[in-house]
Amino acid sequence: MKNVFAHGRLSVRGEPVALSDVAIPTYHLAAKEDHIAPAASVYRGVREMAQSEARFVLSGSGHIAGVINPPAAEKYRYWTNPNVWPATLEAWEKDATETPGSWWPDWEAWLGGRSGRMVIAREPGARLGVIEPAPGTYVKARFDRPLPPSRNPVEA
Repeated sequence: MKNVFAHGRLSVRGEPVALSDVAIPTYHLAAKEDHIAPAASVYRGVREMAQSEARFVLSGSGHIAGVINPPAAEKYRYWTNPNVWPATLEAWEKDATETPGSWWPDWEAWLGGRSGRMVIAREPGARLGVIEPAPGTYVKARFDRPLPPSRNPVEA
């Protein structure tokens, strides 16, 4: 709230925390025509993470389409540049490589290089049971009415 993290005024358990403290690998995606999280702002945030092994990717389109565009759609494009130190997004773009299609394969490759082995997904509800059919009562919850009693077997 009030951009305290971005402005270096965030504190967690009494300790100051800043973007420059982030020292883990980070993958940043911005959409070229995003009006909610402008790409230039996202890029500035990446540059604040000087200790992070950061990857910045610029996807085509806007806020939603730029993110959810699946590889099978064979739409849009994205840009990459391993150098996140040019002062502006425009300078970064000058040396960026354009790739047709979705950015998701790039993210999958980036994540795969930092992940353990693939494991088979668990069957939903196999260990703890199924709470209730989708979409769930929380979807129908209203701020002015209490939720119905839980059907969660763990709470029963």
